[in-house]
Amino acid sequence: MAQSLINWFTNVLSFLPHEVVVFIISMIPILELRGGLVAAALFQIPMIKAIAICIIGNLIPVPFILWLITPIFRWMKSTKIFRPMVEKLEKKSMEKSDKIQKYEFLGLVLFVGIPLPGTGAWTGSLIAALLEIKPKKAFLAVCTGLILATAIMCFISYGIPFIIKML
Repeated sequence: MAQSLINWFTNVLSFLPHEVVVFIISMIPILELRGGLVAAALFQIPMIKAIAICIIGNLIPVPFILWLITPIFRWMKSTKIFRPMVEKLEKKSMEKSDKIQKYEFLGLVLFVGIPLPGTGAWTGSLIAALLEIKPKKAFLAVCTGLILATAIMCFISYGIPFIIKML
């Protein structure tokens, strides 16, 4: 699914410079840094440049989620139209929160850092906000998790293709 989303974005945004496409992909939930690094490798953007673009793109939404999502959700739940959507999103996010609740900082780092479907900076930040983890602590954990995710995804996106070429 992620690959088809990356392909869709790269086609739709083909009129933009590749770096801008990678930046936008990195900001989008589900794709985030992981999708951005895959797209950057496909565009043959140098790895160091891709890392900077993807981390910045993925981090931009995080403070807004950590500091603003709770009051926004509170307001949305007070409306008849948005209540079911917010409750479903909260329920789905909290289903993934057990390790974060138990290990807090380290749990959040691993949740954001290990590239599995449904994990990442967006969901990690949402869970941290719903669990009322202090925003500064959560932001540091998300940043640390992004470093871990970057290392893993750089190996997958740049390292493995390089090794295969060398064989």
